[in-house]
Amino acid sequence: MAITQNRPKRKTSGGRYRASRKKRVHELGSLPSHTKLGKKIVKVRRKLGNNIKRALLSGETANVYNPKEKKYEQLKIETIVDNPANRHFIRRNIITKGTILKTDKGKAKVTNRPGQEGSINAVLIE
Repeated sequence: MAITQNRPKRKTSGGRYRASRKKRVHELGSLPSHTKLGKKIVKVRRKLGNNIKRALLSGETANVYNPKEKKYEQLKIETIVDNPANRHFIRRNIITKGTILKTDKGKAKVTNRPGQEGSINAVLIE
């Protein structure tokens, strides 16, 4: 059965909505990619309108912006320090938007969605 983005079969009260039609392709959803720390693997998905979406399944480097020098650098990720999305993602080394990474130059905060964009962008915070 396909993952869908349309309304559920049941109301909040527990009552049932009567289906007026079947599922449509434009309502398709997908499972979260859960970007991990490791060798770079990118999965390319075709989306509506013949667009493509790159999902980063795992990555070991991040494009880090240094606000003092006003420059970007590609730094190696050592480990994950904190993840506000889910505390269990820290020990599983899963990277999401808002994750605090430990890099060679210090701590950096992820500013994009790696599972949706195919790369890890971050800003130095220390």
